[in-house]
Amino acid sequence: MNAHTDFEHHFVEEWGLIFAASGAAPMMGRILGYLLICDPPVQSSAQLAEALDASKGSISTATRQLLQAELIERVPVRGSRATHFRLRDKAMEQHMESDLARLAVMIRLLDSGLERYGDDPDRVARMAAFRDFYAYLLEELPALFERWSKQRESR
Repeated sequence: MNAHTDFEHHFVEEWGLIFAASGAAPMMGRILGYLLICDPPVQSSAQLAEALDASKGSISTATRQLLQAELIERVPVRGSRATHFRLRDKAMEQHMESDLARLAVMIRLLDSGLERYGDDPDRVARMAAFRDFYAYLLEELPALFERWSKQRESR
C-alpha cells in the first residue's frame, strides 16, 4: 500500500488472506478491508489501485465481484466521470440474507438427491448430514439476525 501506516497495510493484507482462505480472490478482501478504514469512505477505482498498489484490471474484477456479493456499491460523485465505491450500509446483514436464500436452494437440491438415492445408505448419510445442517442454519439464523438488528439499532 502506498503512503499508509504499517497498521493499515497489515489490516488490508489480513483481509486479503481471510478472503483467500475462503476461496475468494485476495483482492476482494483487500478492497473490503481498505474501504473499512479509508478516509474519505468513498474511493475511485484509481484511488483503490494506487492505495493497494494494484492494477486497474484487478481492481475492476474484484469490485465487480464485491458488487455482485452486495458488499459494496457504486457512488456517483458530482463532477467526476470515474467510478467510485463505498461499503454498503448493512452490507454484512444483506450478504447473510443472500446466504440464507442460497441455503434454501441447497436444501431443495439435497432433498431431490435424497429422493433420488433414498435406497443407497452411504449417499443418503452424506447428503442428509449437509441437508440437516443447512436446515438447522436456515431455521436458526433469522432469529439471530433479528436480535443483531435490534442490538445494532439500540447503539
